[in-house]
Parts: sequence; structure tokens; C-alpha cells
Amino acid sequence: MKDIFYNQNSDLEVSSRNLPHWQQNGKMYFITFRTADSIPEDKLVELQIRQREFEKNNCKPYSKEQEKEYRHLFFERIEEWLDNAYGACVLKDRRYSEVVKNALEYYNGKKYILDHWVIMPNHVHILMLLLEGFDLKDIMHSWKSYTATQINRLNGSKGQFWQHESFDHIIRSEYFLDKYREYIIQNRLSTGIKDLQYGSQVAQASLLEIKDPEEEKK
Repeated sequence: MKDIFYNQNSDLEVSSRNLPHWQQNGKMYFITFRTADSIPEDKLVELQIRQREFEKNNCKPYSKEQEKEYRHLFFERIEEWLDNAYGACVLKDRRYSEVVKNALEYYNGKKYILDHWVIMPNHVHILMLLLEGFDLKDIMHSWKSYTATQINRLNGSKGQFWQHESFDHIIRSEYFLDKYREYIIQNRLSTGIKDLQYGSQVAQASLLEIKDPEEEKK
């Protein structure tokens, strides 16, 4: 069975804007991107201050412990703010979420394989298997550029629709894949909105028994 999880012995492409982005071909990813108004400016300023402080006190490359702290301080905080549904939350409108859904499904099975995904009122969560030979940055740019143009055209607006920065994370094991699937499901249920755009399938036909890697070490 092909290894679809993060491999520390394989080549790793790292790029960054404000957040680090890691890419390995043929791996499973958890991706989040959000509308430009989804987090208030004062909270973004708070985040940037904390980020600069962390980077001042921690040298790259980060250890596993530092990486865990980084994700706790920043990514988990962003997820918490997103779940508070700040901004206009235009993706509650099915006209707009349908545009995003169609974009996600357009190259499904050609450049990537969608697993679980959900279009929330002001952000999108996706689990997907990136197929060999395709670039995650290009796919993300294609999704966001096309959907921003179409949604702005539909609602008669102009300007930035998506926040420039996105969060992507290579899944480390089947245990964590299961955790992210459950996270997406719970996100959808927590809104109380019955007709959110949502997809659910298994990107890999045969999965091994899911075990917590920390338990296996004991």
C-alpha cells in the first residue's frame, strides 16, 4: 500500500509567507482557507505580535516540541476564531458555496482526491490526497482565484475575497487522518446549518486499523 502520510526521510519542499508550508508529493493534506473578513483586525495584530515573539525566542528549524507549541499558539487559535463566525459569512448563501463546491470537485480524481471537506460560513476545511506531479500552491491559487472572481461577480462586489494566507498540514498517520475527519464532521454539525456544502469519502480504498502512534510507543 502506498504511503500517503508525511515521510521524514523524503524530500520536503518548504515555502513561507507568514505561515510555513510543507509539501511532499502524493501525500494527504488538511487545508483551511478563509474569507478576508473572517478574523477581526485587532485579533490579527495580536497574532502577529505573538508570532514575532515566538520567532524571536525559537530558532528554525523547529523541533517537534517547538512545532507543536507553534501550532497550538497560532493555528489552533485561528481555528477558534473562525468557529466564532466573524465577518459577513457569505458562504452561508448556497449561491456562493456552490461556486466553491464546483471548484473543489473540478479536478477531483485528476490532480487530487477529495476525502472529507466542508464549506463553513466564512472558511473551508479540506482533507485531500495530492496526486503525484501536481503542486499544492498551484491548486490553492486556482481554487481561490476562480472562486473569488465568480463570487464577486455574483454579488456585484470587488476586491479581496479570500485571505491571502492559507493553512496546510501534511497528515502524519492514519490515526491523525481519522482525527481530522472527525474534526470536519464536528465543525459542520456545530453550525446548526442543515444545508452546508459537505463531502465525505475515503481517499484511499484500503485503510489499516487506526492506532494512536503514542500508544504504540508504550
